[in-house]
Amino acid sequence: MKKFLPRSLQDMRKAVLTVAFVLAAFFLVLGAEGASAQSTQSGSVGLTGTISAPPPTEGAVISFPTNGQSFDELPVIVRGICPDGLLVKVFKNNVFAGSVQCDDGNFSLQTDLFVGTNELVARVFDDLDQPGPDSNVVTVDFSSNQIGAAPRVSLTTNFAKRGANPGEILTWPVILSGGAGPYAFSVDWGDGKEADLFTEPFPGTIDLKHEYDEPGIFNVVVKVVDNNGTAAFLQLVGVANGPLSQDTDAGVDPESEGGLVTTKTRVIWWPAALVVPFAISTFWLGKRYMIQVLKKRIERGEHPFADI
Repeated sequence: MKKFLPRSLQDMRKAVLTVAFVLAAFFLVLGAEGASAQSTQSGSVGLTGTISAPPPTEGAVISFPTNGQSFDELPVIVRGICPDGLLVKVFKNNVFAGSVQCDDGNFSLQTDLFVGTNELVARVFDDLDQPGPDSNVVTVDFSSNQIGAAPRVSLTTNFAKRGANPGEILTWPVILSGGAGPYAFSVDWGDGKEADLFTEPFPGTIDLKHEYDEPGIFNVVVKVVDNNGTAAFLQLVGVANGPLSQDTDAGVDPESEGGLVTTKTRVIWWPAALVVPFAISTFWLGKRYMIQVLKKRIERGEHPFADI
């Protein structure tokens, strides 16, 4: 139909449609902004990513034990002060010896020691695993009553902190070395359940498994005793995450432990409800106006398409 219309009418029709599309885009952008604001107000987060942040600038301080102390029994309690909310890792002679979450500005964990001299250092880490400054260095000694030259049993891991959603299996690999098999394990997962008890015939990587029922942060204490009666201890931080809810009307329960994070899904339909009737009405009005113009030209005896 376009090629039979006068050019002025074609320009008018284009202008009307242009205005309609501009208004449609405006309403759609307005609707998207409203949805974004509504999602933020409901406590939901629609974007995921890693936000860079500077590493911690304040370190921990070991207050116990003190320099020069000697021990002949294990485990040894290491405690001190720290920036609240950060993860504290303790090292003995530069070997990972355990971890704990800083709570109310304090930390306390149990660990074992090497026979002889041990240099203890605490180091804080943020949620991006960025380290802060080292603590003071505390030098202590450990004397063992073990008979013979066989190496003592030892425990370590590559994961100071590990988590899974409640109801899912958390798998934690620990590295068992030294001592003599078989080895008896005791794992207290910190959630009030009975400790896991089992034996392993040989050293190597052992997968510890547990299922948390509720979200939270828990102190995990692993103890192993070898056939010679020597023991090793390792304290870690277990996390039961709050799973995302798929319920489109779900909300955040502020009283639940761990604060379950939920999302809201909303379909913003009102921009389309406004734009579609507007576009139809403008097209109908434009068409009606063009017919009236052509009719008046014919009544005046003018050629209806004279300006083509």
